[in-house]
Amino acid sequence: MTFPAWRDWLFSLKAFIAAMLALGIALKFGMPRPYWAMTAVYVVANPLMGATVSKAFDRMFGTVLGAAGAVVLVPPLVNAPELLMLAVAFWTGTLLFIALHDRTPRNYVFLLAGYTFPLLALPNVDAPGTIFDVAVARSEEIILGIVTMSIVGTVLFPVSIGPILNTRIASWLRDAASWADEIFLGDGQTSKTPAARQKLAGDIGPINVLLRQMPHDAGAHDIGRFAQELRGRLLLLLPLLSSISDRLHALKIETQSLSPEMATLTAQIAAWIKVPPGTESLEASKRLRQGLDKLEPKLMGKGRWNALLHSSLIARLAEFIALWQDCLALQERIDPGSAASRIKPVLQYHTVIARKQHYDYGMMLFSAGSAVLATFVAGLIWIWSGWTYGANFTAFVAIACCFFGSLDRPAVPMRIMLIWTTIAYVGAGVYIFAILPRVDTFAMLVLALAPPFLLIGAFVPRPELSLITLLLAANTAGDLGLDSRYAADFITYANGGVSIIAGLFFSTIWTLIVKPFGAEVAVRRLVRAGWFDLSRLAAGSHPGDHAALIGVTLDRLAQIMPRLSADPSLSPSSVDGLAELRIGFNLISLQRDRRALQGRPKDRIDAVLQGVAGFFGQRVSAGMEAAPPVTLLKDIDDAFAAVIDSWPKKAAVDATDALVGIRRALFPDAPPPSERATIPDTYDELTRFPAAAA
Repeated sequence: MTFPAWRDWLFSLKAFIAAMLALGIALKFGMPRPYWAMTAVYVVANPLMGATVSKAFDRMFGTVLGAAGAVVLVPPLVNAPELLMLAVAFWTGTLLFIALHDRTPRNYVFLLAGYTFPLLALPNVDAPGTIFDVAVARSEEIILGIVTMSIVGTVLFPVSIGPILNTRIASWLRDAASWADEIFLGDGQTSKTPAARQKLAGDIGPINVLLRQMPHDAGAHDIGRFAQELRGRLLLLLPLLSSISDRLHALKIETQSLSPEMATLTAQIAAWIKVPPGTESLEASKRLRQGLDKLEPKLMGKGRWNALLHSSLIARLAEFIALWQDCLALQERIDPGSAASRIKPVLQYHTVIARKQHYDYGMMLFSAGSAVLATFVAGLIWIWSGWTYGANFTAFVAIACCFFGSLDRPAVPMRIMLIWTTIAYVGAGVYIFAILPRVDTFAMLVLALAPPFLLIGAFVPRPELSLITLLLAANTAGDLGLDSRYAADFITYANGGVSIIAGLFFSTIWTLIVKPFGAEVAVRRLVRAGWFDLSRLAAGSHPGDHAALIGVTLDRLAQIMPRLSADPSLSPSSVDGLAELRIGFNLISLQRDRRALQGRPKDRIDAVLQGVAGFFGQRVSAGMEAAPPVTLLKDIDDAFAAVIDSWPKKAAVDATDALVGIRRALFPDAPPPSERATIPDTYDELTRFPAAAA
């Protein structure tokens, strides 16, 4: 482990200043629990100004919501303890379900509200008349800590999201360029999209998190729109590169090698993507598009399959050039160090990506239901045992379930929480009974607290240590229980620690029992959801929309890929989400074009759609991958022969291209269709294949 850099120490100093300032104000104004203000500082502290402010607002709203729930529900149910515990459990589970439905940083509002209610209400259930005062005090002190950290983070050496976002985007584009270079120049390119390249979809996630924090970052307001435009184009690059890879692979198989003109042009594109953004890159992109226009072949009867692949490839290369140039222009626009960062980019590609996400409601309900049951059972153990300190036991069961309810293997981080919460409690105990009795001024208190909190804060910026540092900083601040006068009691402190540790231990054991499975179940359900969507799309059960299809399919990929990389036991060989996305594009095109065709062409397309729907429906029913039937290949080839007879009608040309895409995705190793019909020698420019098809 490397030693923290100076920026890490600077952040730690800022957080410590904010914590001491919040604690000092709370003590000055005689607030009942000043340590809550100090704890809030470390909960919302983040090296990025936008993230700090964003989490501050979320914690403020979540605290108020949880406190309001306690005020409303505790007084009328205090004389029915089992019913009160049922209300607490359902509150926790319901808020967890809402948080799972919102996969943005905003979900922290609902997670916090979910466990603030039991944390606030249960220790004070014996005095229901004080619930309102306690709720108000907690809200005031939490808000004090939040506001203090936000002000210090904004005023004292603020760190904007903009440069971090630009670095992430530049790294993503380098990875995409590396993949593109392999596609354009590589020999023996496989028809399957490598899982390592699919991981690019998962790498969009951290970029999305930064984008959602930008509205709270004053230094990034002027680039927010351009960053959103760039995000949409990054998502479009994934299926487009997958499609180009497939067409190049097919042409190399059928013709043994690319034509000299195509080989030269793909090499030029590979060289162009390495050129930095600027005027030279823009001029080069124009020359490349002109070169593609000259390559458009005459589609003649002999060898028409190769001609179709060739033309399909040209359409996608033209789309890639426009899309990549847009990415470069937008990246330059959001780069604060670029000379063009104040020039509005001229965009060439205008497809919008829908912000549609995939939700596994079955797993969400299971996680929420598990939290409800765990909290309720813990509450019953407390009630029936008469345990004096059982309130903390139950509250920490709810906290653990809220924090880790969305994870595939929540027992692992729960065990980490158990270990480091124990360490924090022991460390705070040493301070309380060995050091704080010798402290008699606020200045001495600051000096006494500086070593541990400055050291912990210096490691907060490291993502791999975020859970541990949060547990150490927040728990230590809370466990110290700092007040205007020293009144520590070892027996009370020890019993409180035992109840907290018992709650976390109970949560870990509970999770191991009710959720012994891991990521493999989630991956299997995500893959089946993709098959189900394709089956419905082919059957015409819901309207097709390219933007929505891209959004939901890539969101599923973004959920799958981190699980595959985190669990070596899972095989990514059968997870080719980009190929399925290409199938979806082409199904949408076929559903559209069939309405403009009549007679045999329409009937043959309907047979293909019915076959695709049945194939993916069988996969869903069986719950496992299976090879497509040979009869479907025959249906596709029959559709080719029928649709080509309707050329050069635009719907027929578009449908032919969609059939090429479906055939390549489902039967990449099948020989070309038999030459049973003649394609016209030329076709009008208006019948160029649609760029959106894959």
